[in-house]
Amino acid sequence: MTATISTPRQRRKAAFASWIGTTIEYYDYACYGIAASLVFPGLFFPASDPLVATLLSLSSFAVGYVARPLGALIFGHFGDRVGRRTILIVTLVLMGAATFAIGLLPTYDQIGVAAPALLIAARILQGVSAGGEYGGAILMTVEHSDRARRGFFGSLVNTGTTAGLLLANLTFLLVLDESAVRSWGWRIPFLFSAVLVVVGLALRMAVEETPEFDEVKRHQEVRRLPVVDLFRTCWRTVLLVALGIVGAGTTFTMATVFSLTYGKSGLGLPSDRMLTVLLPAIVVVLVCVPLFGRLSDRIGVRPVFMGGAAALIVLPFVWFALLETRQYGLMLLGFALLFVGYAANYAVVPAYFSAVFPSAVRFSGLSISFTCGLIISNAIAPAVSQSLLAATGGWIPIAAYMAGASLVTLVAGVFLRVPEEPAGEPDHAVSVAQPE
Repeated sequence: MTATISTPRQRRKAAFASWIGTTIEYYDYACYGIAASLVFPGLFFPASDPLVATLLSLSSFAVGYVARPLGALIFGHFGDRVGRRTILIVTLVLMGAATFAIGLLPTYDQIGVAAPALLIAARILQGVSAGGEYGGAILMTVEHSDRARRGFFGSLVNTGTTAGLLLANLTFLLVLDESAVRSWGWRIPFLFSAVLVVVGLALRMAVEETPEFDEVKRHQEVRRLPVVDLFRTCWRTVLLVALGIVGAGTTFTMATVFSLTYGKSGLGLPSDRMLTVLLPAIVVVLVCVPLFGRLSDRIGVRPVFMGGAAALIVLPFVWFALLETRQYGLMLLGFALLFVGYAANYAVVPAYFSAVFPSAVRFSGLSISFTCGLIISNAIAPAVSQSLLAATGGWIPIAAYMAGASLVTLVAGVFLRVPEEPAGEPDHAVSVAQPE
């Protein structure tokens, strides 16, 4: 018996709702990352040593990633129990509320140590929300899509993460005036999130549940404890998916968060200079991700994934070498090259990683493994790199750290295979993005 197939209109609606929601979620997340690099050290983490303040601020950025597995457990469980659509609405509201609250917080000078405590509490709520957001958005899109085009439609979700980053950077660039940013300008990007959440919420409420989850319910295969079943039957897959995201996660955070700190402290550039280089380079990701997604529908997701991982072993050295020139055109080229490798690897993550889990535990599997991978990549990358820079004074150890993360991803890809559909198994039980 085959699963119900979404109509073309439903597929487009699901893809757009997932994209806009993911854009908003990552706008909120990126706002914190930018502020943690440029603004929060002085406002919430004052210290006699600027390096200590920066490390504390970047560590608060990492707290959001540490909180993500809690969100993955909670929302993964209910995503496999009650459906993808409901959870996506909840995560969007939670993220928006936490981000809006950050924009209203008093600073250290106003209320003392309560200020960083409240900031970290809001950051934890962001992390819990993000723990369920990405996996749900992927499944809403992929499970509505034609299997022959899951690489392309899945990649569109990943352009949402980049669009959110681009929007956050643009917003901060508009308010990044030294005289105003520390008094009130930094609040605007966080408060603006409320407008975006209203738009995203309206779109997500109009989307229907995915056909594959409807099939799970119709066949009475909804698990009572999906997380327990996941680790009982798919623990090896969870581990490989977690390791499989390390390369892209480290690269993304280094390029979009640490680069802002490095431009200021390592290269001696003005605060807004690296943003003016980063913003046009992000367009490379927006263009290349769907192109690599479409390519994966032709040649398979694994070859594209592996090729991107291999490129990211080399490209960090090229990126840093071009940044060291301090020449705008060459710095822009460095970002563009790094983002091409990142786009190839990350574009196929939705189709590839969702295909390795059975439908009944797919939300839990994708969310938990993805968020655990981000803890050992995105969460610690800025603080580790800042420490390496302070200890060595050079960029080569940092580039080697990025290359090592991508090597881990490459090795994980060698062992992570899309399972063949068992003989006699219903079509909805295992979703295969591409035949191997």
